[in-house]
Amino acid sequence: MNKQSISKLNLFLMGLENRFTENENIFEEISINFSSGLKTFKGIGTYNNNSIDFNYNGKTNTLNIKDLNILISKEAERFDGLKIIYKERGSNILIEASNQKVTMKNLEVKEVIKEETTNSHNKTSTLLNRDYYIKVGKADNLLKEIGIMSKDGKVKNDKVRKYNQIDHYVELLESVLHQLPQDEVINILDCGCGKSYLTFVLNYYLTEVKKRKCHFIGLDISEDVIHSSEKMAQNLGYRNMDFKAIDIKNYFPDKKIHVVISLHACDTATDMALALGIRVNSDLIIAVPCCHRELLSQYCYEPFKGILKYGLLKARMADVLTDGMRSMLLESYGYDVSVVEYISPLETPKNLMIRAIKTKDENEALRKDYLSLIKELNANPSLYNFLNNW
Repeated sequence: MNKQSISKLNLFLMGLENRFTENENIFEEISINFSSGLKTFKGIGTYNNNSIDFNYNGKTNTLNIKDLNILISKEAERFDGLKIIYKERGSNILIEASNQKVTMKNLEVKEVIKEETTNSHNKTSTLLNRDYYIKVGKADNLLKEIGIMSKDGKVKNDKVRKYNQIDHYVELLESVLHQLPQDEVINILDCGCGKSYLTFVLNYYLTEVKKRKCHFIGLDISEDVIHSSEKMAQNLGYRNMDFKAIDIKNYFPDKKIHVVISLHACDTATDMALALGIRVNSDLIIAVPCCHRELLSQYCYEPFKGILKYGLLKARMADVLTDGMRSMLLESYGYDVSVVEYISPLETPKNLMIRAIKTKDENEALRKDYLSLIKELNANPSLYNFLNNW
C-alpha cells in the first residue's frame, strides 16, 4: 500500500487504540485480512489481561494495542490492501484500506428473528407477542448461558414465562435508567445477587443495546453462588462484573454507586439492601421484595381489631404496611418512589417492585410522620434500625 493510504490508516488505528483504552472491558476480537492479488493472510486478536493475543503467520504473540497497530501498519506496506473488523459487545467497526482509499464505518450487529411456539393445554402461544427488549438472535449467547435458550437456539418451552419476566424487568427499568448520568461509568450494585440472572440481562441491555458504560458488583454471602456467577461472566466475556462473597452489612464501596438492586431478597434482607442504597446515596434503588415476616409478628392497630383477627387478612395487611413504610421512609430521604407490579399476581402474590429515584433533599416532616406511624402500629422495622445503627 502507498504511503498516503498508510498515513490515513494510521489515523484510524489511533482511533481504535483510544477506543480499546476507553472500552477495554467490552472488547471482543479484532480480525485483520491482508490481501495481495488473490491471496489473503489472516490475523486474529483476542483479549488477554489488558493486552491482545494476536495469532498471525502461525504464531501467537501477546501485544498491547499500540504495538499491534504498529505491526498492522508495517504489514500493510507489504500488501495491496487490508480489511479490519474490530468487535465490541454490541458493535463492530470495519476498516478497509487499499491504494485507492481508506474507509471506516460501523457495522450493524444483525438481529435474527426466530418465531418459536410453545404448547400448553393444546393452545399455542407465539413468542413474538411483544417487542422484546432482550431479542432472540442478538442475545442468544446470554439466553443460552442463563438457561432460557437451548443449544440449538430455541427458547425452551418451559422457560417462555421466565423469558417474558426478565424482559418485563428490563421494560420497567427502561423508564428510569435514562435519568442516570450520561457521561459516567454507571456502577450497579446487586445485593444478595444469587446467580445474578437478571443482572446479567441488565448488563447485556445497558452495554450492547443502550451503549452505556457500566460496571456491576454482585454481593452474596454464599461463596458457591459467587463462584457460579463468576463462571457465567467468564463464559460470556462480561469483564465489567465483579462478585464478592460478603455480608451486605460489611460492604463499603470504593467508588460512587449509581444503582442498588435487590431482587427477591428474603424478609429483612430487602431492608438491608435499601439501607445500603440510602447510605451510599445511590441515584436509583430497585427492590423486588420477597417474604414479609417481620412486621406480621409485631404490628397491631386497635381500630382494625375486628379485621385483623383473620390471619390471612392480617398477613396481607402486613405485606402492604411493610412495603408502604419502606416507600415512605425512602421518600423521607429524598427519593421519588413508585410501586408497580413486577409480574402478574396470578404467578405470585409477591409481585411488587419498588423504584426509588433520588431527586430532592431529605424531608424531615415526612420522617416524623413515619415515626408516628410505627409508634401507632407498635412496629420496629429493620430498615429504620439499619439506617440508624449501621
